[in-house]
Amino acid sequence: YRSLFGVVFQEVGLLNDSIENNIRYGRDVTDMEVYKAAEIANAHEFISDFENGYKTEIGDRGIKLSGGQRQRISIARAVVGDPSILILDEATSSIDSESERWIQEATAKLTEGRTSLLVAHRLNTVRDASKILVFDKGRIVEQGTHDALVQQGGVYHKLFEMQFAQDG
Repeated sequence: YRSLFGVVFQEVGLLNDSIENNIRYGRDVTDMEVYKAAEIANAHEFISDFENGYKTEIGDRGIKLSGGQRQRISIARAVVGDPSILILDEATSSIDSESERWIQEATAKLTEGRTSLLVAHRLNTVRDASKILVFDKGRIVEQGTHDALVQQGGVYHKLFEMQFAQDG
């Protein structure tokens, strides 16, 4: 069953090993599959900039990488082996704006053609989802597309206005 799922957690769990082994993590995949996953995750470019590329050792919990780089390695790990179901749990919650943009671009690529569940407080992360479920106190209170939910004027609309008033 594990091969059916790819998961990206808010807290990235990386090993004191090479980038390629962190992407491969427990999966029997080729080098080309590792590189393809890194490209999907918008990680190939920064990995290639390292002197040792994919062989670069990243230290305990990926300490030698930025938060955005760690998250993109985690995304590459989630998509290596082409899982049918993808779960992203607050994948953009603790990173800077530039990294968030890179990860959102990667998310658009990696959710194509697979069932995807995105858990997020940042509305930009779910804006393009085909269906958004809004929870309040553990219950679904609204559901629909981004545009429909904004027009409804409910909980999602209030969250949208609060977030973008702060961002603007």
